[in-house]
Amino acid sequence: MASYGDYKDLGVTLDDHVAVVEIQRPPHNFFDFELIASLASAFEDLGRDDACRAIMLCAQGKAFCAGANFGGGGEQELDRNSGHLYQEAVRLFRTPKPVVGAIQGAAIGGGLGLALMPDFRVASPEARFSANFTRLGFHPGFGLTVTLPEVIGKSQAALMFYTSRRIKGEEAHEMGLVDVLAPQDKLRETAHALAAEIAENSPLGVVETRATLRGDLADRVKRATDHELAIQDRLRQTEDFQEGIRAVSERRVPDFKGR
Repeated sequence: MASYGDYKDLGVTLDDHVAVVEIQRPPHNFFDFELIASLASAFEDLGRDDACRAIMLCAQGKAFCAGANFGGGGEQELDRNSGHLYQEAVRLFRTPKPVVGAIQGAAIGGGLGLALMPDFRVASPEARFSANFTRLGFHPGFGLTVTLPEVIGKSQAALMFYTSRRIKGEEAHEMGLVDVLAPQDKLRETAHALAAEIAENSPLGVVETRATLRGDLADRVKRATDHELAIQDRLRQTEDFQEGIRAVSERRVPDFKGR
């Protein structure tokens, strides 16, 4: 196994045609422009490397990606960079190689959006999934208005969006959000085995079949993030959004006024 490239807050290795991309911002792996840009660059480089036939995406710490660090300055970061961040997210969705995600903990908000980028999700029962945007007085982003309904259906996606509820690993598996459920101590091993199984097949056949199945997904994510960002920019100016951020920081139920 050899290290591959030098990407900020990422560990990247490539061995026997399987790349492992590890997010290294424990414990919560909060995302921002720099992290998504780093991921997009790593996936772009791996996409051009014939030695890479499949990618496993994983993360250090207790969370896979807890989204933006709301209450810790993350809202200002998104205010400055959300447009560019979504451009990097689209670049990430354009990767041509199949991706297996290993989800060991929370995938929240934009972190759920990141978890929907892989073709398959292997998760532990301890994993948690939430599209918690409405709990913040906000609108879904990171292309989730396209990717989540495509994976679990429009009705189930609407339920997650409208309620902002957290879905446990077992329930996520039952609803199709998770493809494989594995014990926490076997999670990476299971995800890597799936990536290796994919990598055993014809790389040309796999890449072309994947391209056919995904179709114009990246372009649809681009259109979705353009719309999502416009609504997010408007809602970011509301009293409800400020109340949602305060409530998260103070660990209480928000008191929304609809303005």
